[in-house]
Amino acid sequence: MPGAAGRMSGKATSADGTVIAFDRYGSGPAVVLVHGAFTARGHATPVGVAAGLAPWFTVFDYDRRWRGDSGDTPTYAVEREIEDLAAVLEAAGGSAMVFGGSSGAALALEAAVRNPAISKLALWEPPYHVDDSAPPLPDDFATRLDALVRAGRLGEAVERFMVEAAEAPPEAVAAMRAHPSWAELEALAHTLAYEAAVMGPGNALPAGRLAALTQPTLVLNGEDSPGWMSNAGLAVAAAVPGAVRRVLEDQAHNVAPEALVPELLEFFVAA
Repeated sequence: MPGAAGRMSGKATSADGTVIAFDRYGSGPAVVLVHGAFTARGHATPVGVAAGLAPWFTVFDYDRRWRGDSGDTPTYAVEREIEDLAAVLEAAGGSAMVFGGSSGAALALEAAVRNPAISKLALWEPPYHVDDSAPPLPDDFATRLDALVRAGRLGEAVERFMVEAAEAPPEAVAAMRAHPSWAELEALAHTLAYEAAVMGPGNALPAGRLAALTQPTLVLNGEDSPGWMSNAGLAVAAAVPGAVRRVLEDQAHNVAPEALVPELLEFFVAA
């Protein structure tokens, strides 16, 4: 049914039968948004991006597996998420341009290597660890997060992900725990192991796989983001043949939609 700002909701069925929910905005060539950690469809950032692109594109904002109204099936594998995105691409008409943010950018990259239905790829700060400036992560990080969630220690899982993977200051995370929005983060804690699995052991850059990409690719970084994220953007742009990298002034990892939209418009409308 139509919703706010021209939004219409729909569902796609993934290869394993999992139902993937999405919202559709606008009209024109298709663009699919792939979320990162702690983000489900309807979050302010993707909604802002969708609204900004909707006058020119049909934008699909979907709930990744086990978020919002999307389902899940055991046992998790990154390949299932790639199949989920393929189902949304099919719902979008069989092919689409894709924008991925943070760990969603890494998922979009993995999908694009396998699926030529992704015609263009725009990426916001895929958080690979490419040098010693990045925070060290254990190779079993996904397993540790999953164990915390299974033990009911949701807040600890969120805190560990934010401090160890996102490099948030511990004192800032402690302050966040006192805020009412912390409950929303805990509600997505069960998906954090999925994010770690998408990034792979140690968040290592899959340079060999990225070298096989043929889609036009734009890599975006924030001027105010940590140096290791900038280094990761440089490494991704160097690994993907023909990739272009740009830096957005006055932006950090929590980027403003109004800063993203002009870059995406220029990239997606280009021949």
